[in-house]
Amino acid sequence: MERLYRGISELVTCRGGVRRGAAMREVGVIEDGAFLVRDGRIAAVGKREDLEKGYRGEAFDCGNRLVTPGFVDSHTHLVFGGERAEEFSWRLRGDSYLSIMERGGGIVNTVDATRAASEEALEAQAKKHLVHMLAMGVTTCEIKSGYGLDTQTELKQLSVVRRLRTSQKTRLVPTFMGAHAVPRGMRSEEYIDYCLAESLPAAAKSGLCEFADIFVERGAFSLDEARRYLSRAKELGLRTKVHADEMTPLGGAGLAVEAGACSADHLLQVSDRDIGALARSSTVATVLPLTAFCLGEEYAPARKLIDGGAIVAAASDFNPGSCCTYSVPLLVALCCIYMKLSVEETISALTINGAAACGREALVGSIEVGKRADFLIFDCKELKCLPYYTGINLVKSVFIEGEKVYGEAV
Repeated sequence: MERLYRGISELVTCRGGVRRGAAMREVGVIEDGAFLVRDGRIAAVGKREDLEKGYRGEAFDCGNRLVTPGFVDSHTHLVFGGERAEEFSWRLRGDSYLSIMERGGGIVNTVDATRAASEEALEAQAKKHLVHMLAMGVTTCEIKSGYGLDTQTELKQLSVVRRLRTSQKTRLVPTFMGAHAVPRGMRSEEYIDYCLAESLPAAAKSGLCEFADIFVERGAFSLDEARRYLSRAKELGLRTKVHADEMTPLGGAGLAVEAGACSADHLLQVSDRDIGALARSSTVATVLPLTAFCLGEEYAPARKLIDGGAIVAAASDFNPGSCCTYSVPLLVALCCIYMKLSVEETISALTINGAAACGREALVGSIEVGKRADFLIFDCKELKCLPYYTGINLVKSVFIEGEKVYGEAV
């Protein structure tokens, strides 16, 4: 099947590869652009008048609207049981996230509900969230386990991700995160030994995941424990990611670079030294402004990371505790208003760099020849409208491989 998409006021292509530093401002805008999709992939991109010459096939008019690549949410904890609304109310009265963790709340609270839930129940809840995310333009989504803290439940979460990959349209990237927290009654080093001997090998053998992730933080896992975990994951053929420097500056970002991790995520407390290390590496610095917003914390230094030359992505961190939201419009607003990114930098962070953060940059994240035709049509004409309509979802239609999977008739 072949179709020409035209009637585009601004075509934001993000073509030309992963962006770092000042290049994040260059998003390849083509005014009055068009692109050709053949068998689900981009076959040509350019000015409308050039692509229309001699073309006699099927055409789709986008209504003189803005078109961008589909958004990539490269950091979520989407499969879980229960909720933690009570803990949110505790935070509203001033309790810190760490203090809630120390008295038995936090991640381990969700573990009990996730262990008790069936795969069918977990799938139904996750699918509901994915439908809402798709409506906001998320066409690729990474999903972590981490609410089992035992081999059986971690594999159950990853099995749910596999079920979701066949039951809905959003592209999913599965990540094993057995080292998300220390289970009740265990010491961190004891649990890492368990992960290395049992759960990591089982996850790798299952074929249910592509990445392994670990939470490097006071009250979670140390640098030495994480180094052992990441090394074992690589031995087993898994790519790696690191939850780094969220609440304390332990040096998790530097470890991520040292380990050759695909991404270092959170980074609220990242040091200047580790910003330099990220800038000299291919490890993506993934900022999660919705989490900082929900926790009432300072935002990660995205401006400093970009100005230093790092590859910066932005993602939701949707989870049942510290960030129970996946609102892309709010994420865009926070990036632009509070983190001082331009809208172009924000779009780079949500598309091609987000794709790089989950190992998908060769397939998605831009509108260029050979890529999968995942794109969005907005109910506006210009990219600058996205932060201007603050917190408002302007996505009109969502396409995956050139076929509309969400939205109104254009």
